Order: sequence, then structure tokens, then C-alpha cells
Amino acid sequence: MTDTLTPATPDEDRTMPAVVYGLYLLALVSLVTVFIGLIIAYANRSGAGPILASHYTFQIRTFWLSIGWFLIGSLLLVFGIPLSFVLIGIPAVILGVFIMGVIWIWFAVRCVVGVIYLARGEAYPRPLNWLI
Repeated sequence: MTDTLTPATPDEDRTMPAVVYGLYLLALVSLVTVFIGLIIAYANRSGAGPILASHYTFQIRTFWLSIGWFLIGSLLLVFGIPLSFVLIGIPAVILGVFIMGVIWIWFAVRCVVGVIYLARGEAYPRPLNWLI
């Protein structure tokens, strides 16, 4: 009788992308874990099959887009807070807080949608897209 069990291929082992999504979701309250997740995603992307590679690409892109927009919001705050004492910077402060809040929600939604696709065993359909 032959053994029907075969070793798991990278396409079947969804553990590491799930860990990265978990670290990203944990980063919503503790920013340090997002960097660990990014390192894991970069380290595993080259050896992954097409399904998991799409998730790793999506995770890496999510990180860089969120960092870029977060920096824009932070710069608006840095320049807007001192200028708000003379009332010129109030719109910049409001816009900076708004951008940072929207990015926080956008990051969470992208992670949850990625987890849903991963749980189904599907590749992420648009990993290079800006939105969801």
C-alpha cells in the first residue's frame, strides 16, 4: 500500500502569510510588529508559489503605501501644529489627522481582506492595486 500523504508545497502552507497578516493587524496597536511582518514577507516572497507570492506582494505594498501616506500626514502635523498658534496651521492639522485616521482604517481593511482571500486558499487578485 502506498502512502497518499505528500509533503506540503509552498502553495499549500499558508502559515507564514497568516503570521504576517496577524503581525500587521497587531501593528494597529503596537507599531513594532509591522516591521517584523515586513521582514518575514520579504524573506518568504522569493520562494513562494504564485498564490502566496501574491499575498506577500500585497503585504509589502500595503506596508510601503501606508508608511508613505502616514509620513505625509505626520509632516502636515509637524508643520501645522506650530502654525496653528497663529491660526494658519489649523487646516493642515485637521488634514494630517484625517489622513492618518483614514490610513489606519485602510490598513486594517486591507489586512482583513487579505486574510479572507488567504483563508479561502486564493491568490490575492490585485496585489499591486492602491485600494482594496
